Amino acid sequence: MKNSKLSSGSFFNFTILEKEPTYTLGKNERLKSRKAIDQLFTGGKSFSLFPFKVIYVKAPANEQQSTSGEFLKAAFSVSKRYFKKAVYRNRIKRLMREAYRLQKPALQNQLEQNKRVLTIFILYVSNELPEYELVVSKMNALLKRLRKIVNEETIPNT
Repeated sequence: MKNSKLSSGSFFNFTILEKEPTYTLGKNERLKSRKAIDQLFTGGKSFSLFPFKVIYVKAPANEQQSTSGEFLKAAFSVSKRYFKKAVYRNRIKRLMREAYRLQKPALQNQLEQNKRVLTIFILYVSNELPEYELVVSKMNALLKRLRKIVNEETIPNT
């Protein structure tokens, strides 16, 4: 005997679940490669939005990145100079990752549409322990600026 509620589709609507953005920050979305980080620091562009400094590199997506969905990679760091204790550094990095994780889907969708890859490294440069609300608001402004940068087409010098 079949359960009519499950078979008719009225009880569970799986199409709605598929459309919602995923708010994850998985291993493949984190910048871990030492070689990639070195390239980022040597050839990347940067901007500051206090209390953050962002170093980024944007490039067109290749076949491998398009199929795996790796359009955005990020790393986070806090200076040991200002925060001697690892407890405070880890707390700030946790706050940064959480604010980034919740707000990145808009940037990720934009990168997928434009077929671009963006690698970013976010540094916390203040010497004061931040509140979560400050980190969220500044991360929002930072990601808006990155979306604007992604939209800009590189114009070759003639």
